[in-house]
Amino acid sequence: MASTVVLLPVKRSELAKSRLAPLDPGVRRQLALAFAADTLQAAVACRAVDAVVVVSDDPAAAALAEARGCAVHGDADDLNAALRGAAATLALATRVVALCADLPALTAGELEEAITTAGEQSAFVSDDAGTGTTLYAAARDAFAPDFGAGSAVRHRAAGARELPGALRGLRRDVDDVAGLEAARRLGLGPHTSAVLAGLA
Repeated sequence: MASTVVLLPVKRSELAKSRLAPLDPGVRRQLALAFAADTLQAAVACRAVDAVVVVSDDPAAAALAEARGCAVHGDADDLNAALRGAAATLALATRVVALCADLPALTAGELEEAITTAGEQSAFVSDDAGTGTTLYAAARDAFAPDFGAGSAVRHRAAGARELPGALRGLRRDVDDVAGLEAARRLGLGPHTSAVLAGLA
């Protein structure tokens, strides 16, 4: 039986979201963890996902994963190497989905739509700007993520199918204050909403 596993890479909170610089460092750490919590919640609730593995060395991220019954895989200095290493341990998985952890407006329905549309193909979802990647999916034996600046071009050149559809929450990663406001207009998950409510 086919098994789809989502890999959710989460940076250590003290290193995350430096481009939210107008905000206090403590607030940035809270928001980064809240983004990850909301993204994890959507992935766990998605009917097309059989399991979620958090790829991180951050203790708070590991605690989030364990509270949700998710496994944790150690991080590496290189994001793509960490994802490949985690995928290599998934002996029972037939499909692997790498999902960015800064998608606080993501819904389980959007994620299900993307995974279902991808089917058995290698596929990706570009971000709002059309240059980055928020989701990359492939068969475990063909899993070759290439995240980073300009990743949409590289995934496309490697033969991955670019998925259509609005998928607004899935495309709306948050790197800066403008991105956070755009995600707020779409509708934030409960963890990010709670942090912002505390600030207000």
